[in-house]
Amino acid sequence: MLRLDGPQSVPFCDGSSRRDFLHAGSLAFLGLTLSDLISLKARGTVRSEKDINCIFLFLVGGPSQIDTWDLKPDAPAEIRGPYKPIPTNVSGIRISELFPRMAKQADKYALVRSFHHQINAHPLAHHVVLTGRPFSPGISHPNMGCAAQSLIGSRSDLPSHIMLPVALRSRMGQSAGFLGKTNDPFLIDSDPSTPDFRVRDLVPPEYISATRVQRADNFRKLVDSSFQRFEQGNPDTKLMSSSFSQAYRIVSSSEAREAFDIHQEPEKLRDRYGRNRFGQSCLLARRLVERSVRFVTINMFDDFGGASTWDIHGSSPFSPISALDSLGPMFDNGFTSLIEDLSNRGLLDQTLVVAMGEFGRTPKINPAGGRDHWPFCATVLFAGGGVVGGQVVGSSDQTAAEPRDRPVGPQEVLATIYQALGINLHTELLGPQNRPVPIVDIGVEPISELFGG
Repeated sequence: MLRLDGPQSVPFCDGSSRRDFLHAGSLAFLGLTLSDLISLKARGTVRSEKDINCIFLFLVGGPSQIDTWDLKPDAPAEIRGPYKPIPTNVSGIRISELFPRMAKQADKYALVRSFHHQINAHPLAHHVVLTGRPFSPGISHPNMGCAAQSLIGSRSDLPSHIMLPVALRSRMGQSAGFLGKTNDPFLIDSDPSTPDFRVRDLVPPEYISATRVQRADNFRKLVDSSFQRFEQGNPDTKLMSSSFSQAYRIVSSSEAREAFDIHQEPEKLRDRYGRNRFGQSCLLARRLVERSVRFVTINMFDDFGGASTWDIHGSSPFSPISALDSLGPMFDNGFTSLIEDLSNRGLLDQTLVVAMGEFGRTPKINPAGGRDHWPFCATVLFAGGGVVGGQVVGSSDQTAAEPRDRPVGPQEVLATIYQALGINLHTELLGPQNRPVPIVDIGVEPISELFGG
C-alpha cells in the first residue's frame, strides 16, 4: 500500500541518502519516504473519450449466491436455505428478503449470475479476482485499480486509487505489484464510522503549523537544487523528485483533507448508509468520486472467518448461515444508499459500481449449518457507469452450482471495468524485465450485455 510513512530510503553513491539529507532539513515530520515513491511507469494505449469513475465493493469471504441474489425456492430445503425470495421493482427479478431496499432499486443495477473460476482458497481467489491472473511465484500482478491508476492518472491533488477502510490481511491482489509502489493504492487504514475518524497521513501533527510546513517545503526546494546535476543524468532520481512533489501536494492539500471529512455529511444521511464500517466507507467513497478520485476499493471486512464475514462455514457459533441476518441489512443499506446518493447527485452515470466476493458458496448446507467455498458459481452486481439496470446476465443451474449459460470469468469482469473506464483492452503494462504484459488476455471481451450490447 502507498503509505507516506514507510521505513526505507534511497542510498547515494557516498552511502548517504536523500531521506537522510532531507531529514536534516526538518522534512521528517511529513512522514514521506522517497524510495517508496520510485517506480517504472506503466505503458500502453490508454484512454478513449470516456471519463468514468469506479467504486469496487469487495465482499471478502464470498457471499452465498443462493441466499442473496440467485435463490432457488423450488430446490430441496438443504439447498434453498432459510431465506425467501421477494419481488423487485423489475418484473421477473427476485432477490433475497435480506435486501428489501435493494428490491426497490433493481432498475438501477444488473446481476451477473454466472461468474465462476477454479480457485477454492481465499488468498489465491482474492488474487485472481482482483488482478485477473492466477497467483504465480516470481511475478506480482497489479490490482485492477492500481493498473487503472497507472494508465489514467489523477485529476486533482487526491490520489487516483484509494483503498478503504483497511487492506486484506492476506494482502493478495491488493498492491500495484510489478508496476511499483508509486502505483499502490492510497490506504486509509482507519474506520470512518468512528467519532474521531481522520486520515493520519493527510494531517500533519497538530504542533506543526502551516507556516512551518511551508518553510519545510521551501527548504526542500533549496535542497533539490543542490541535486540538479546529479539528477540530470539519473532518470530514477528525476522520477523520485516528481513523486516527492506529488506526495507533498497530497499531504498539504486542503482539498484532500476536506474530501475525507465525513463529519460534514448530514446525520440522517449517515444513518441511512448505516453506522458501521462498511456503510460509512460507502458514504466516504461517494465523497471521493465526487471530488475526482477515479477508483475507490472498499474491502467489506479485512479477512475471512470470525463473526463478521461472508465466510459462513458454520464451523463456529459465529459463522452459520444465520450470520447473514446482520450482514444482509448492512450491505443492503450501504449499497442502496450509495446508488441512491450517486443518482440524486447526478454521479451514477459516470460512476461504475461493482460488488462481488472472491467466490460463491456450496449449494448444499453442510452439517455445521453453513456453506463452504464454491468458486464454480457466484453472482456479481454492476450499477452505473453506463450499465443498463434492471437485467440479469447469465444464469445458474437449478441448484446454483454452476453456470447454465453465459459463463463469466475474472478477466471478463476486469475487461468490463477497464472498458467502462475508457481503457483500451489492447493496452500493455510494462512488466518484469521490461516485458509487455497485456491488461487482459487476447480474446477476452467485456460483458457487453451490461451496456445494452
